[in-house]
Amino acid sequence: MAESEADTPSTPIEFESKYFEFDGVRLPPFCRGKMEEIANFSLRSSDIWIVTYPKSGTSLLQEVVYLVSQGADPDEIGLMNIDEQLPVLEYPQPGLDIIQELTSPRLIKSHLPYRFLPTAMHNGEAKVIYMARNPKDLVVSYYQFHRSLRTMSYRGTFQEFSRRFMNDKLGYGSWFEHVQEFWEHRMDFNVLFLKYEDMYKDLGTLVEQLARFLGVSCDKAQLEGMVESCNQLIEQCCNSEALSICRGRVGLWKDVFTVSMNDKFDAVYRQKMGKSDLTFDFCL
Repeated sequence: MAESEADTPSTPIEFESKYFEFDGVRLPPFCRGKMEEIANFSLRSSDIWIVTYPKSGTSLLQEVVYLVSQGADPDEIGLMNIDEQLPVLEYPQPGLDIIQELTSPRLIKSHLPYRFLPTAMHNGEAKVIYMARNPKDLVVSYYQFHRSLRTMSYRGTFQEFSRRFMNDKLGYGSWFEHVQEFWEHRMDFNVLFLKYEDMYKDLGTLVEQLARFLGVSCDKAQLEGMVESCNQLIEQCCNSEALSICRGRVGLWKDVFTVSMNDKFDAVYRQKMGKSDLTFDFCL
């Protein structure tokens, strides 16, 4: 699978240089040169993986997964650097070699599309939790994220950014393909497919699904306690300074999309998702 530089003449070169293409998918530059090593990465049956397209609620999901799988206290999680406990596979730090040697059970994250994840995962090794988010909220959050990072050099408008999203010109490739690939594998015994909005709409069911999937035994009282703890985590996350610009809020898109932008987005959504039975709640 060949690697090539990605460049779109209509956008600033300094922004375009942040990406490269691998097998037709636009990826961050730190993925360059390590895709074969990622494909061959060794998995363990005790591994728990969290996979998302960027800005799909990864930070909140990792805290909920850590709480459910480790029996941790929400106040304890609030004081720790949870990112150190759940490294991202493809990020430069801590690196593949260090992640490979972590003590079991390993908790690992990734934003890579299903097809680029370790081959052993495709063969049923390890447990994989995938979370998808309403794409309208996601694109607003992704735009705010790009604007907040000096390293991204993105200075365009939200309308331009949304167009890039619809045309699959952002890091980690097409959101439409990303979610549909995992949706097609939702019935695999080692995959749990979740939706971000359900953490706000039906947290109890989501936590019960997680506990069952992870093999965590609990009675009704213990489950209710976990749900209450997870609800506390969500409140802490949404009230934190890190989310002061409300990137994690459900329904965020309604404050940003114009009627014209919404119509264009809906048309592209219907075109790219029309054959899929995967749906999202845009009314929350």
